[in-house]
Amino acid sequence: MVASRATLPDLDALDPHELKALIVSQHELIVSRESEIEQLKLLIAKLHRMRFGRSSEKLDRQIEQLELRLEALQQNDAEKVAALPEPLTSAETMARPARRPLPAYLPREVRTYLPKQEACPDCGGELKHLGEDVSEMLEIESIRFKVIRQVRPKLACACCDRIVQAEAPSRPIARGVAGPGLLAHVLVSKFGDHLPLYRQSEIYARQGVELDRSTLADWVCGTSQLFEPLVEALRRHVMAAKKLHADDTPVPVLAPGNGKTKTGRLWTYVRDGRPAGDEIPPAVWFAYSPDRKGEHPHTHLSKFRGTLQADAYAGFEQIYETGRIQEAACWAHVRRKFYDLHVAHKSPVAVEALERIGALYAIESNIAGRSPEERREVRNTRSRPLLESLKQWLEETLVKLSKKSDTAMAVRYALGRWEALMRYCDDGHLEIDNNAAERALRAVALGRKNYLFAGSDRGGESAAAIYSLIGTAKLNGIDPESYLRNVLSRIAQHPINRIEELLPWNLGVVD
Repeated sequence: MVASRATLPDLDALDPHELKALIVSQHELIVSRESEIEQLKLLIAKLHRMRFGRSSEKLDRQIEQLELRLEALQQNDAEKVAALPEPLTSAETMARPARRPLPAYLPREVRTYLPKQEACPDCGGELKHLGEDVSEMLEIESIRFKVIRQVRPKLACACCDRIVQAEAPSRPIARGVAGPGLLAHVLVSKFGDHLPLYRQSEIYARQGVELDRSTLADWVCGTSQLFEPLVEALRRHVMAAKKLHADDTPVPVLAPGNGKTKTGRLWTYVRDGRPAGDEIPPAVWFAYSPDRKGEHPHTHLSKFRGTLQADAYAGFEQIYETGRIQEAACWAHVRRKFYDLHVAHKSPVAVEALERIGALYAIESNIAGRSPEERREVRNTRSRPLLESLKQWLEETLVKLSKKSDTAMAVRYALGRWEALMRYCDDGHLEIDNNAAERALRAVALGRKNYLFAGSDRGGESAAAIYSLIGTAKLNGIDPESYLRNVLSRIAQHPINRIEELLPWNLGVVD
């Protein structure tokens, strides 16, 4: 962004015209680089908003490349600024992003630097305190392992042979050497930060602690089994809602015996009424299945009564036919089909459809967080007329299109689910789309790219359990690692009939 002053000509030797030309060229360079950075940020943000559709993995790669480009530009700028022998000018400072204050909750270590002189260097007089300059520097301590020696002295009675000794403290994993903090770190590193176990093993080895990948895998399995009662309590909380978001995603699973992979599924069910002013804690429950048969969601939702917001998966149709669950379709899926047409063909029909759907979303942005009654009133007053006009336009457009065209398929998709797409207007608790479920699957999509496959069906079930707890902690604004450390330090001795006390919002470990 800023050229190093070490490469500039002698400014005193330049005439006014040369000096002016140099200033203009440097300013244009600053503006051009800043413009490219801002464009990259906008493009990355746009791709993040649309990344979880059918082409999400292609978008992930595209986002990665743009992130690398942005990182390279910003690193290049930082290197040039670091090479400057003088402070930045006001113009150069304006081109750089403002530095955020360091968080007040971080611990402070005060280091006071006294001058070397004990008396005035000019006259030898006594020095008095005048004031002080204070600046702050952010620092990090590397992972620090420690060993906790659990010593239990044996005490003998002086009058008889009785021996007294404290009971051995419980461990999260029986006879395991890992403490709650280490287990929580391993789990969040893999399922929250998408760091495969073999990479974690390498990191720990650099600290002088050899932890084999198979050992870490045993810990993951052991903790997931320990979490089973807690995850079941979480499932009950989710299924007690009157409205759920549901979605699923493929997960490659190592098939036993032949070294190949099969395709399992991770299903997600999200309870989150906050956009409608609901104060009940949000939660997400994941379930694993070895395939995508409709029997799986049918089992998952066997006790649920209410409205399900989901995509057009055929397996849900059998559930809707029972009448105990109503379907609410997803406008984001409708929009995505027209968006793909716009990208591929620059279709005028797609452009108009996107504009009309965008108007619906603009209304939703204005009523987020309001009461269900107010949302329903606004939707009936403002959204319903737009929807009725959109339907009429889609019907008129369809007769003009080739029946086999992609555009006709997108139109028929919307018209074929129209009743379910309209349902959000009748119920202020519902959302316009199913993005809550797609956001819940974000960690799965990112993790899948890093560690490629689950080791077995049991591994898929372990992943579902841990994703459930980490995802729910995040939904409630709680640091997942602190939460899991807290749970693991208590759960082995916690009464099973009070397991709900260990749900994230009850422990209250706030990030």
